[in-house]
Amino acid sequence: MEVKRFHAPDMRQAIRRIREELGPDAVILSNRRVADGIEILAAREYEAEIPPSSLAGGAPPDPGRDPGAGPARDPVFASIPGHGAAAGGDAGTGAGRAGYPAAGREDGAEIQAMRREIRQLRGLLEKELSQWGLRELERQDPERAELTRRLQDFGLRPRQAGRLAAGVEPGLDADAGWWQALGQIARELPVEDDPILDRGGLVALVGPTGVGKTTTVAKLAARYALRHGRRHVALISTDNYRIGAHDQLQTYGRLLGIPVYTADTAADLAAAVEELGDTGLVLVDSAGMGQRDRRLRAQMDALTAAGPALRSYLVLAANTAPDTLAEVTRVFAPLSPGGCILTKVDEAVQLGGVLGALLASALPLSYVCDGQRVPEDLHPARAHTLVSRAAALAEAAANEQGDAEEAPAHAHV
Repeated sequence: MEVKRFHAPDMRQAIRRIREELGPDAVILSNRRVADGIEILAAREYEAEIPPSSLAGGAPPDPGRDPGAGPARDPVFASIPGHGAAAGGDAGTGAGRAGYPAAGREDGAEIQAMRREIRQLRGLLEKELSQWGLRELERQDPERAELTRRLQDFGLRPRQAGRLAAGVEPGLDADAGWWQALGQIARELPVEDDPILDRGGLVALVGPTGVGKTTTVAKLAARYALRHGRRHVALISTDNYRIGAHDQLQTYGRLLGIPVYTADTAADLAAAVEELGDTGLVLVDSAGMGQRDRRLRAQMDALTAAGPALRSYLVLAANTAPDTLAEVTRVFAPLSPGGCILTKVDEAVQLGGVLGALLASALPLSYVCDGQRVPEDLHPARAHTLVSRAAALAEAAANEQGDAEEAPAHAHV
């Protein structure tokens, strides 16, 4: 393995030099701030130095793992001399990175760009390690390697796919192993049966913008009104950021015959909650904000101030990238959501990645929404139904890919 040390004024120039001298497959082993810029230790032909024992058990490194955990905890990364805190700190905040100033200090934009590039390089490295692990597994156990690859194509992260493939009974044919792995996903997927409509109480739907919180509030309200009567349900809108947000909920309230309150401040919310204390179900429609919006903390504080009686449910869109779903669940964790609601299932082209994100979060799935109709397109979560739907989408995608690959051959017939 060829190892070289590079000095440059900034990360972009350093990366450019590394690519020119060591090629696009070079790997960063460590990096640190120095007086005149940045110092990087990089290597070529890294893969040859990876000990096969580092992939014991068929569980290659997970590219979706929390970057704050640091790659130095994995055996593969631990085998690299000099690789430790300097390259394995928190990619989001910069804490624990030797020689790096915290976000918000001088050269903040440059440091953020540097971190993004390091994360990208780490992702490429871990993807290559995953593929290397599959090739090694294919040599030792071809059937298990094929199942692992199929589960990754399904949308699961490499570590999840490896673990599930390892748990399949030996000797099964490809299809039997596939369905046994899917059954294990269904058994592990945490679900909670109809908690809002059965229990009632004070419930807030939270989540990033555009996931369908307001429509989901209307669906839940309509279902509860059908079961218990309209006078036992009320709505509160706290969305004073989006133009027309209050009007949208007011329209739903008029159509359903349900009272709608607005709360622009934490005090307004507390007053509305106190007034509706005897109502069977009070649904709070929170403001939709991106998970990186600085105003999100104030909104979460306002909901927390409503008291321990308020239960939060995180609304997630099924057509969101799995890595984004993982970030959203981390950002909203301070609210201690009692469960999550998966919307836009009808718009998703793949559900395996969503299931993988839900498995990783351990957040119970409460409801599934697969359309805009109120209240028809709201269903209690059923793990086996969702996994079957995900498998059907994966099979359809595989068939489409096969047809696309065969098309040029047919054109010459």
